[in-house]
Amino acid sequence: MVAERIFPWSVKINMKKKQLEITLQRLKPLETRSPKLEQYSTPGEIAADLLWEAYGAGDIHGKSVADLGCGNGVLCIGAKLLGAETAFGLDIDHGSVTVARENARALGLEIDLKEMDIASLVGSFDTVVQNPPFGAQTKHADRSFIRKSLEVAPRVYSLHMDGTQEFVERMVHALGGSCKPVKRYKFEIPYAFEFHRKANETVSVILLRFQR
Repeated sequence: MVAERIFPWSVKINMKKKQLEITLQRLKPLETRSPKLEQYSTPGEIAADLLWEAYGAGDIHGKSVADLGCGNGVLCIGAKLLGAETAFGLDIDHGSVTVARENARALGLEIDLKEMDIASLVGSFDTVVQNPPFGAQTKHADRSFIRKSLEVAPRVYSLHMDGTQEFVERMVHALGGSCKPVKRYKFEIPYAFEFHRKANETVSVILLRFQR
């Protein structure tokens, strides 16, 4: 028998991590993708684990959670399933927001989803969860996400290419925050664009937690 994980706060939810993972894996994917926006879907297993880490730290349940660059809504939907008081997702891509709304509606979840550039975002949240562009197609594309996430929330869970940690740490520190590694994952990227040469490619990514 697996021992029940004890969280550092009292309120618990009924959904188990495996249930969360299965639910997120079943979400409708994006119908079209833009290489410029680096629209690679966050795998359900990684999304569930990222959210479980944030949940275990007390940063999801009963909190206001924002997902910057939400894609099909996997992170903001998962946050709501884990008891976020409010969940907000934004994406500059119209198709992404449309699919995210369909996924939230299919699960009967109330999530605020907006089509907008993150530069236009104003407000305050308890936690940001995000899988920003890795910068493979547009150099330094992740910088605006790092900057905005720390501007709107004191705690951020952010996925980045393994090997970029030193750069991200320097930027976070320059913005007055702290940065620590949480976990590494193997991120599978299926063939999606003409410049891809393999049916599937696996890259190493790192989950970082920012705090200000």
